[in-house]
Amino acid sequence: MSSKKSSPSYSIYAKLKKKKNKENVPEQTQQAIWKLRETEKLLEKKQEYLEQRIEIETNTAKANVKKNKRIALQALKRKKRLEKQLSQIDGTLSTIEFQRDALENSSTNTEVVKSMSFAANALKEVHKTLDIDDVHDVMDDVQEQAQLSDEISQAINFVGSQDIDESDIMSELAELEQEVIDKELIQVKKPGPRLPNVPSTKLPAAQKKKRSDEDELKELEAWLA
Repeated sequence: MSSKKSSPSYSIYAKLKKKKNKENVPEQTQQAIWKLRETEKLLEKKQEYLEQRIEIETNTAKANVKKNKRIALQALKRKKRLEKQLSQIDGTLSTIEFQRDALENSSTNTEVVKSMSFAANALKEVHKTLDIDDVHDVMDDVQEQAQLSDEISQAINFVGSQDIDESDIMSELAELEQEVIDKELIQVKKPGPRLPNVPSTKLPAAQKKKRSDEDELKELEAWLA
């Protein structure tokens, strides 16, 4: 061990450097976190757009399931493709969130490793002995976990198959057609407007015809006689 590293001035410098690193996050890490957050926002907007498109295609299929099955079938195919894209974006967002969390925790992890290193140096100063294999074991564990994190990120596959199962499309088309038919049957079975009841009493008889002028004249002559 050199005299420079064992001097009190070096120990003070090491402590100051540790404090500075603890207070300041590396610029590269900050940029990476910022880029990941921007990518998250972009993908979330894409999610909303795809969800709206899926709803539109579903409504189109329902509206044409009886009158134009070709249009309904095309709408269902577009819906399936949009759903596949939405699923891929969900997976991408999960990976980005994992990477962002790892970056945000990287400063803490770095300080943990540095603390272990300073602790080892302190032990050297006190005991003048140190089993370097112990330090290597710790660093190997840290490296192993870092590699595991990278492997998890690389293992996620975002590229899905673009093939569409025609049987699923036809099955969904039949379900939509049956749904429309059921709704029409419900409308037909609804009762119509109620008609008024037939009156049970007889209509009043027509008034007797007014007596003619001749009858009234005869009665007047009989009264004067």
